[in-house]
Amino acid sequence: MGKTIAQKIFASHLKDTPSPENMVLDLDVVMCHEITTPIAILDLMDKGMDRVFNPSKIKAVIDHVTPAKDSKTAMQGKIMRDWAKRHKIVDFFDIGKNGVCHALFPEKGFIRPGYTVIMGDSHTCTHGAFGAFAAGVGTTDLAVGMLKGVCSFRSPETMKIILTGELGTGVTAKDVILAVIKKITVNGATDRIIEFDGPLVRSMSMAARMTLCNMAIEAGATSGICLPDQVTANYLWPFIKDEYLNKEEAVKDFSRWHSDPDADYVEVLEIDASTLTPQVTFNFKPDQVKDITELEGTPVDQVYIGSCTNGRIEDLRDAAKILQNRTIAAGVRGIVTPATPLVYEMALNEGIIKIFMDAGFCVLNPTCGACLGMSSGVLAEGEVCASTTNRNFNGRMGKGGMVHLLSPFSAAAAAVTGLITDPRKFL
Repeated sequence: MGKTIAQKIFASHLKDTPSPENMVLDLDVVMCHEITTPIAILDLMDKGMDRVFNPSKIKAVIDHVTPAKDSKTAMQGKIMRDWAKRHKIVDFFDIGKNGVCHALFPEKGFIRPGYTVIMGDSHTCTHGAFGAFAAGVGTTDLAVGMLKGVCSFRSPETMKIILTGELGTGVTAKDVILAVIKKITVNGATDRIIEFDGPLVRSMSMAARMTLCNMAIEAGATSGICLPDQVTANYLWPFIKDEYLNKEEAVKDFSRWHSDPDADYVEVLEIDASTLTPQVTFNFKPDQVKDITELEGTPVDQVYIGSCTNGRIEDLRDAAKILQNRTIAAGVRGIVTPATPLVYEMALNEGIIKIFMDAGFCVLNPTCGACLGMSSGVLAEGEVCASTTNRNFNGRMGKGGMVHLLSPFSAAAAAVTGLITDPRKFL
């Protein structure tokens, strides 16, 4: 019987098998941010184990609340800075160089096919877009990973989602993953890895693949994963060009991480994406999804464009197509957060920042703050936000607030009308 990509990665990183159900893996990358990591740092310090297994394999950033909004968040940042300095962690990104972790770290070339990656953040599954096994973990596992460079996981079970067809006007990877979650539900991939495959996935950019994998967790998955190919090699080429004679050689090497034709899956699901229209969530679960036409006319108080799901330059370009030469509706707050300094710079150079500002948007520095209701766009009770983020739990962006998840196209359309609106009207 052949192996899935996940089984191949597990086998190549296996350090120990304490039980038939559990596998201890060596880690290639341990990522850290200032919300979950300080707890792990202080725990290790209390136990007299203030060490890191390999400073070059640890990537750290302050991104959730940046700059600090109060004394507590300032202290979280200080703990991170002192720790990074103490252990000579070179890849530490502080204010001015920092960005949303799951956009910044791929942009820096830190993720490669076949890697094992952990972070104390549920959306670490984003990095599976590169053909890596990437998972969010709890504080204890994060501390062990920082100290020993290992982490324990259950033996991988993989479900395969085959995406076919071509995306219609105004339909994006965000709409695809919302439709997938609607179909399989928030529990549909619990304790599973979702392998995204099919002609549509193979035609997608890395940004689109990251959007798919980013929200795998919203279906309960441990990780989302795509098979690495030419698109992956093109994205990574600036970082791997000294390792291969040419891109073709890189693609050939990446193919060793492809699932075998006779690999066994716990479930295989095929979706024809050509039938999809723009999607939007309602209520407070990521699988509560409707065609946007069903919610059209729902008033919004705020529109947020950004996050690790949809804060990349491709996302800002999409929104700008609708916002150009238009202004946002009276009474609507528009907030845009480029995910990294590079994305901000590109948007500035392309005139996209001006389009947003001319439309009436507030342009913020890279931060995760609004997505989880910590800063930079928190909702008041009873307010409604059309958001390109990844989670619509009750109170996610502020106590008593309602979040409708949608694509940058749809968010921009909502900003212009002040209502949930089918973006195809503007395209």
